[in-house]
Amino acid sequence: MEKSVADQFRQACSVFNIQKKGSIAAMVASLESSAHELARSQQVRQVSGSDNNLVADLRKLWRELARAQLTFWDGDDSETEEGSRHKNQQEDLRTLCISLSKFTRNLVAGIPENQTKVFDNEPDIRRLLHYYTSWSAMEDEKAIVAARVLTQALSNLVTSNDYLIAQLWETYLSLPEDQVVLMWVFWSLVLARRFSSLDESRLLGSPDARTLLTTLIFISNCIHDSKKRTKMLTKTDIGTRICISLLDDMLRLYDAAEGTEGAEAFDIGYGIFSKLIEENLIPDLYKKFMMQDEIITPHQTTLLKLVDSYLQANRLSAGSLSRSELIKLQNSLGPFVTKCFFTLSTYAKQSVQRALGQPGSQRDAQDNGTGTPSNRLSKAESPLVELDVMLPKACEALVLVTQCVTSICLDAEDITMTMSSESNPEENMKAYFNDARASGLGLVESLIELLRILDIFLPRINFGKPVKTETSAPSPLVPTSIPDGAGFSYLKRDLVRLLGVLCHKDRAVQDRTRDVGGIPVVMNLCVVDERNPYLREHALFTLRNILENNIENQKEVNSIKPSAEWDETGTLRERAGVTRK
Repeated sequence: MEKSVADQFRQACSVFNIQKKGSIAAMVASLESSAHELARSQQVRQVSGSDNNLVADLRKLWRELARAQLTFWDGDDSETEEGSRHKNQQEDLRTLCISLSKFTRNLVAGIPENQTKVFDNEPDIRRLLHYYTSWSAMEDEKAIVAARVLTQALSNLVTSNDYLIAQLWETYLSLPEDQVVLMWVFWSLVLARRFSSLDESRLLGSPDARTLLTTLIFISNCIHDSKKRTKMLTKTDIGTRICISLLDDMLRLYDAAEGTEGAEAFDIGYGIFSKLIEENLIPDLYKKFMMQDEIITPHQTTLLKLVDSYLQANRLSAGSLSRSELIKLQNSLGPFVTKCFFTLSTYAKQSVQRALGQPGSQRDAQDNGTGTPSNRLSKAESPLVELDVMLPKACEALVLVTQCVTSICLDAEDITMTMSSESNPEENMKAYFNDARASGLGLVESLIELLRILDIFLPRINFGKPVKTETSAPSPLVPTSIPDGAGFSYLKRDLVRLLGVLCHKDRAVQDRTRDVGGIPVVMNLCVVDERNPYLREHALFTLRNILENNIENQKEVNSIKPSAEWDETGTLRERAGVTRK
């Protein structure tokens, strides 16, 4: 009669000696065979888990393995005979760890009673994970396999068991930083002398896509259907550090080929951040990523990319959110992206003004209300006074924020079209953005002023070369080739597109645009610019929205005559007797 899994395991444990190579091999063979049996049948798992002797033997084996494995941290790795013996014993223990992890993983899978009985082994599993996720261990392929299977065992130990998940999650997010197996240690901590070396990698720093996938599934399961555990990712120091590691992984996994484990891991990570967005936790997380004297940090930029992607993927016409959920999301994100827009646009304007040697101001003097920039803003021969290395990064983030505002406004218009007359007008976030002000300056006015100065600072690119205009200042800060223009790409295009959305069927915003000289600014953007694909089309659409049913704005456009024209040779020549506006 074939022995049960519990009988096989009990017999193997009764003669096991962790100091003997042959005994370890016999135990590994027994564990592998039993693991296959457990994987095939839920009934076998239930019967095996009901055997208290099996549970006790399993507890003893995990404790013994952890004690034996961790004594090798400072062992002899030399090429001597003793060193070789030590290395072989390490390999034997690693093989045993992999087999025991498989056995435990399969024993608890989908059986809450087994999970509860076996959960006492979690501290030893965590200690072994800590060992196998060190920087040096992660250089060994077999150690990576051990870390992956240990993670699978840990994940199965708590999956769908809310009580155990809560207990484990709260423990992990309250541990000392150097004991948390999920995240990796950063240079900032080493420089702060919180750790003596960089001999740390941990699960989210694993070079193995399968291990990352397992880890992300584990984290996703831990926060599933729990606002409290989700909030802990942003409310605790360890949670914030885990989010930083997650953002680094999202960047690493972004280019993973479709259908690979890396791409699947990216999707799981995206789902985790989608949960944070839906719980309105992004503003707090963004704030925690701030650094003194830095307008924007890399992790803030990555976070904005995820928010922008989420908003575009969940447009009302194609997204999975209900109307009430969408309105709630807009109301939570609106103030956040508005503050980001004012902060980044103000920084960009001031930085460009310093580069051009201009005094800070909302707008230079106007001539006859036409919105013509003063001569101080059009000194084409003035060299740059100051170079701001953070300006491209700030502009890259500003593009993302602008796209977020645009997405919210477009959704708001869709909602308005389906709203009844009794609906709350505060639900329209487009009106919120149009009314938003900072330091007495409206969002529309800030946007136009930034476009005006950027048109001077960033000459448009045509056929790979900058197009010189009378209002363009030489800008060695901005490379003339497209690949080197990172940070400034799409900036003018997305800003003018947002202006067009804000102006759409809104007479007050149309008039405000005219009052601050925005019409000539938009007309100047009706050009081809390789740094801003489809800039001309977006500018024309914006101009259309500015002029729609607005006679005063139409008269302004009619009063503006072209100051130059293309001759037969393709050269732009000034027209005689025309005053430039």
